Amino acid sequence: MSKILVVGSGSREHALGSGLARGGSGHELLFAPGNAGTLALGRNVAVPASDVPALVELAEKERVDLVVVGPELPLTLGLVDALAQKGIAAFGPSRAAARLEGSKAFMKDICKRAGVPTASYAVFDDAEAAKAHVRQAGRPLVVKADGLCAGKGVVVASTVEEACEAIDRMISQGELGDAGRVVVLEELLPGEEASFHVVCDGTRAIPLVAAQDHKRVFDGDRGPNTGGMGAYAPAPVVTPAIAAEVMTAIVEPTLRAMSEAGAPFRGVLFVGLMIDQGKPRVLEFNVRFGDPETTVLVPMLDGDWFAVLDGAARGDLSGVAAKTKPGAALAVVMASERYPASPATGDRIDGLEATSPEGAYVYHAGTKRDGDAVVTAGGRVLTVGAQAASLAEARDLAYAAVSRISWRGEHHRSDIGHRALG
Repeated sequence: MSKILVVGSGSREHALGSGLARGGSGHELLFAPGNAGTLALGRNVAVPASDVPALVELAEKERVDLVVVGPELPLTLGLVDALAQKGIAAFGPSRAAARLEGSKAFMKDICKRAGVPTASYAVFDDAEAAKAHVRQAGRPLVVKADGLCAGKGVVVASTVEEACEAIDRMISQGELGDAGRVVVLEELLPGEEASFHVVCDGTRAIPLVAAQDHKRVFDGDRGPNTGGMGAYAPAPVVTPAIAAEVMTAIVEPTLRAMSEAGAPFRGVLFVGLMIDQGKPRVLEFNVRFGDPETTVLVPMLDGDWFAVLDGAARGDLSGVAAKTKPGAALAVVMASERYPASPATGDRIDGLEATSPEGAYVYHAGTKRDGDAVVTAGGRVLTVGAQAASLAEARDLAYAAVSRISWRGEHHRSDIGHRALG
């Protein structure tokens, strides 16, 4: 039995905790800060995920055997490095390796060095030079802030004017702070997106089942982008041949390039793919599990989650298996009123105690306890899903479970899985 600290408060962390607790493992789980759902798995500690010194102090005080870091921010702040100095194993990359997500320019440079297929690009810290590049290109471009912006740093510009306005907001007006002082301008890639996660120990990589999420807030992929409104796995667009190509043409060269750069990668590498005519290209790298993708990855893994995460943290995945269960999983995000703009909070959630259909599950995100009630405490509140023999069955079970839960102003998409199910 091990004592494990899970850092974060989303449905991703609730899902990871449930995976670690699966099968009566006997592991003792702590969550910092956790949510109303993680209380059923272990103990919540009121330490923010961004407070590196306090998290290290907590891990030392509790004598934890493993720290599992959920969000990207503590990784880019050097939490894993700080824990390593105290001799505490942590699942996640070092601060240097976390630049794969923390800096778009660094990520593109690694792709270039490794020969990884990705969009053509240019990097600018001068607004006028960037706008001149846009005008010269004369076609739609993607404007990306170099740093972390909580999902708000990417503008898919359909016109030259829109791209120039985004550049001014980021560089000249400083709308995103230091994260937007440098921008990456990319060509707009055609195709279908997919999420490909691999667990890495520095040299080896174990692929997990490919997933697909739904970023737009409304049905039919309309409305503003969000952190994700639902996901499913497996993603049919990632065929076995494409998955093999992702490993040989993208993952393995990237791991070699990171080692050569003095930043060997341990943890999970989340490859954001664009697949067009059977060819995968990299849209982005993330250095943590996707949310909501984790809520379908955990149910689909037929194996010991602790062995997978601990093996990566200690730099040795030899002998660790991560097989995929048969069937499929699908999960639906239930969001607060006005999400993603200015989500309402403090609303009582009804129906959580209702019996869910067999195979269904509920992972909490923006929730907290208020006396005997569970109330909303964020934009994405719950991720409700199901694992079943087929994707259609998983969808039906998930939406049956969603129908039993309600609160004022709740909204969710009704078409999760539409790309695979039609």
